[in-house]
Amino acid sequence: MRRSPSPDSEPVAANGRRPYQIDRDFARGLVWFRRDLRADDHAALHYALKHCRQVWCVFVLDRQILDPLLQRGLKADRRVEFILKSLEPLHHALAAAGGGLIVLHDSASDAIPKLAADLDVEAVFANHDYEPAARDRDALVRKALAADSRLLFTFKDQVIFEADEILTAQGHPFSVFTPYKNAWLRALQPFDVRPYPIQPYLKALAPIPEPLRQPMPTLASLGFAPSNLAEIAMPTGSDGAQALFDEFLDRIGDYGNRRDFPAVRGPSYLSVHLRFGTISIRTLVRAANDAAMRGGAAGPGAAVWLSELIWRDFYFMILHHHPRVAEGKSFHAEYDALRWTAPADGERYFQAWCDAQTGYPLVDAAMLQIRQSGYMHNRLRMVTASFLSKDLGVDWRLGEQYFADQLNDFDLAANNGGWQWAASTGCDAQPYFRIFNPVTQSQKFDPQGRFIRKYLPTLAALPDKYIHAPWTAPDDVLAAAGVRLGENYPRPIVQHDVARKETLQRYSAVKEKAKTSGP
Repeated sequence: MRRSPSPDSEPVAANGRRPYQIDRDFARGLVWFRRDLRADDHAALHYALKHCRQVWCVFVLDRQILDPLLQRGLKADRRVEFILKSLEPLHHALAAAGGGLIVLHDSASDAIPKLAADLDVEAVFANHDYEPAARDRDALVRKALAADSRLLFTFKDQVIFEADEILTAQGHPFSVFTPYKNAWLRALQPFDVRPYPIQPYLKALAPIPEPLRQPMPTLASLGFAPSNLAEIAMPTGSDGAQALFDEFLDRIGDYGNRRDFPAVRGPSYLSVHLRFGTISIRTLVRAANDAAMRGGAAGPGAAVWLSELIWRDFYFMILHHHPRVAEGKSFHAEYDALRWTAPADGERYFQAWCDAQTGYPLVDAAMLQIRQSGYMHNRLRMVTASFLSKDLGVDWRLGEQYFADQLNDFDLAANNGGWQWAASTGCDAQPYFRIFNPVTQSQKFDPQGRFIRKYLPTLAALPDKYIHAPWTAPDDVLAAAGVRLGENYPRPIVQHDVARKETLQRYSAVKEKAKTSGP
């Protein structure tokens, strides 16, 4: 596929970017949904409906992704349940327009070429997926389709700017966020957030052929068990995403002031919906940018939130230009030489961190939040990641994998970027000598201990003064609160001041070695 001057009426951005151009029409096409579970403002769906007389739609519950989850014991995976609950409204929306969603449980690299042949489509349409494994999968599908004289078109949809669209003045990818953000904002045009029209072309949707009409798969049929998705009341599907977004817009002006406090409703809670595409990134950026530009009460908070959305593009760009980070490599290669805590202690420390048994209440409460809900507040992601890699001296890659298994909104690019930021091994990372103090972070961002009390009821009766560091409380205060250190709540697994000195030595040794060894 190519970009070329448009013969039709679609607008051209002031900076010269143009819509994708497909230089022919087709009798039959197939839209392959992946991380884009919505029927509106959808690039691949738009182009398929526009360029094909008949269009079918498919989603593959990919065994290459699901089987490893089962093998690792993640049988009650909230993400699988979220997907199934989001597929239902997508199917209904497509069916109401005359089509429907074919849902398969198979290896996508096998299922898509086979389905394309069964439907005798001439082209498959999908949106870009940037993770290395997904790119390898797409390459296999493209090759198989081409061998059968069929085409695969893919489109930018889950980011505003991708790959080489935002570069330095010298034509190089950025590695520091603020200059990237400034360039991103300068480049942004109304064209970039314009929704893809779907409604005018819906007549091309074709009903699912009878042999392919099957009931929607269930968790049991996939080998999974129910999670607590309903218990935690997580909204699913496009309707759930829109409801969350509408609610957030009413308080977006306070985002900058409230986002760091885990006990208050500050974030948008849209991250899982961005991950699975139940809402369009263009919708969010358009609203945030418009509010920031208008100013007023909503302006400051909208500008901060827009910056967070730009971080998302930034990490996708880093993954594109530095795919080694997906292979467990540090962005700054010299940090691959870091000497972590000895295995015997490291394994014990890591397990205590996973089990919320570190003795630092804010860290433990955050680790219980992710275990119980699959969500962790962004400030706490930084605190817990810093604690694991710097207080405990445990390799950040172990924490990265744990978050990958637990987070509903797991996204390789953002998860890797966040962990490398906290461990000071990544691009634009927290300097290695800045180490979060888990007690002062707790005092600053959960001053009344509301978040801690929610997840650690054992500590609920402690006064605010001591709830951030129970080991500092007098014996009579602990007794009155029913807290028995070492019994019903652990003593600190390490002393922060001592751990800080060891971390500075660990990182300094790497910096010194890199300096003496030269380029």
